[in-house]
Amino acid sequence: MTPYPEIDISRVRTCSARERISKVTTELEAGPVRANMTMREFLDALPRILKADALKAVALAVVKAKKKNKPIIAMIGGHVIKTGCSPVLAGLAENGYITHVASNGAAAIHDTELARFGHTSEDVASQLEDGSFGMAEDTAALVNEAAKQSAASKETPGEGFGEAVGRLLLQEAPPYLSRALTYECFRLRIPYTLHVALGTDIVHQHPSASGAAIGEASLRDFRIFAASVSRLGDGGVVLNFGSAVLMPEVFLKALAVARNLGFSVTHFTTANFDMTQHYRPTVNVVQRPVLPGGKGYAITGHHEIMIPLLAATIYETALKA
Repeated sequence: MTPYPEIDISRVRTCSARERISKVTTELEAGPVRANMTMREFLDALPRILKADALKAVALAVVKAKKKNKPIIAMIGGHVIKTGCSPVLAGLAENGYITHVASNGAAAIHDTELARFGHTSEDVASQLEDGSFGMAEDTAALVNEAAKQSAASKETPGEGFGEAVGRLLLQEAPPYLSRALTYECFRLRIPYTLHVALGTDIVHQHPSASGAAIGEASLRDFRIFAASVSRLGDGGVVLNFGSAVLMPEVFLKALAVARNLGFSVTHFTTANFDMTQHYRPTVNVVQRPVLPGGKGYAITGHHEIMIPLLAATIYETALKA
């Protein structure tokens, strides 16, 4: 059998690794990790490479946005609340590092259930089998009433959907109220906007649901959200936590409205934090919106680790700034 031909490498050109340009240097490596480190020492010890560097860059952008009185918008999906991160986000809002929270309907549902009952997240498989999944009447009553009151401006003219949820929680004064992100935003007088797709939430399965009210209330919150987006230019920040479809789409449309109306919404920072980097957050949060001169980041990890870690990095960055 004739052997296959082999290329002759005897004449390849070589170079010196000592003189070659390289991307990683010893100066970028991690510092030693030891017992009894402070959070600042731990963060300083992280490698100055890839996502560790990105995490610090996002935290710095948030700190700078606060100093410039620019919006810091946190968009969240329901899993963020189910992983216990509401108190962390509420703390950031309390300290001025979040100025607007925007979520899908699921996040608000989990938030209100935790505030009222101390538990949330059904066993979907077993309860779907017997038809009881999503049939909690007390949960639906509050959220659907908030939609009706917002749509009709029954209590407060121009009240948003999320704002109405926070107000109704305050009126009820449930046992775990202080950990509710919807209530904390209401107390702090910062927007919590609800962006709902009809038929996606358990509260839509109930007779108390009004499509007209939900639609009108959610559309009002879209306009409130777009007003915050219109101020992002020259230093604002958008953080997307765990919303794979709805909030990236809402953000893109709000940005289009703001620019269409003549607002200069450029040179801002976006970041997507999720367990998996999906298509819509990648293109509609990280890539497309910042093309005129901003910066987008994608950081992958579990919310119950990454959100507290980001918060700690923000606080430490602020102390050093």
